[in-house]
Amino acid sequence: MTDGMFADLEIAVLLPCYNEAATIADVVAGFRAAIPGARIYVYDNNSKDQTALRAALAGATVVREPRQGKGHVVRRMFSDIDADVYLMADGDGTYAPADGPELIRILLSERCDMVVGTRRGVTDDAGRRGHAFGNSIFNGLYKQIFGDDFTDIFSGYRAFSRRFAKSFPAVSGGFEIETEMSVHASQLKLPVAELALDYGRRPEGSHSKLSTFRDGARILWMFAMLMKETRPFTFFSYLSVATLALSMVFMVPVLNEYFLTGLVTRMPTWMLAMALMMMSLMIFTGGVILDSVARGRAEQKRFHYMSIPTARVDRRSKNGPGFAASDQAEALPQAPGGHKLAS
Repeated sequence: MTDGMFADLEIAVLLPCYNEAATIADVVAGFRAAIPGARIYVYDNNSKDQTALRAALAGATVVREPRQGKGHVVRRMFSDIDADVYLMADGDGTYAPADGPELIRILLSERCDMVVGTRRGVTDDAGRRGHAFGNSIFNGLYKQIFGDDFTDIFSGYRAFSRRFAKSFPAVSGGFEIETEMSVHASQLKLPVAELALDYGRRPEGSHSKLSTFRDGARILWMFAMLMKETRPFTFFSYLSVATLALSMVFMVPVLNEYFLTGLVTRMPTWMLAMALMMMSLMIFTGGVILDSVARGRAEQKRFHYMSIPTARVDRRSKNGPGFAASDQAEALPQAPGGHKLAS
């Protein structure tokens, strides 16, 4: 059950769904019991079954998103809904609604912008061996490229601050949206936290929409695109080194022949090697320039993030940034209608 720290907060529970008629009613009922004051939204993504009807009968606000893909749904949810706290979960029943209040409590008490409910044992099982292997590979790859802020970048159970929701660009279209969320937080160095949670299995009649190889390829492509946009110097340095290595492959035999005989009999090969070397230098130079551009974009995103008001922060508190969220709620000034105002 929730406690007093949630009393004056607008909490929105967001449930993106596609063909989840077998589970959505129980999920909605679970969140209504766990967080009684929350508004529950089910965004139906062209379901072919009775997902929307059962969600509405269970008491959720149902919205249809015609663009297929979880990324489109998340972008629509963050755009449509205005709240102090956003709690996102899946409609398949694999995440326990009873864990939602703890995610929100950590978001408030730790003053985070995102709290990720990491899945215990997900790299050991994840429902299918291919998914488990993919989770291990991609989480390790993320740590190498973007940093070690997260241990489960694919978790769909997350709590967000208003600042995060309204500053997140959400350009992804599909299941790679969780990766984009993680990179957004890492790039702007936002305060984040993780909470290890049990991860359930789908009940009988509910099936995963993920394809191990297709979605794995899409996520890998997203890794490359996000690395290009957020760390262009590293990205283009790798390309430059690869091109330089290819140039040397063609160049070394020609140079060896020249030093032995004083002749260059394979002029086309030499020209190709020199062209690849010039291309390598151009790629490296482009990476240096784009790195400055990326830094400027990151600064602008940070300025936009800082300009978004949040109902959770009271700068007038004498207790400083470490005080409890319950004290924080009490410290907010009262509006004429009895509601507490954000700073």
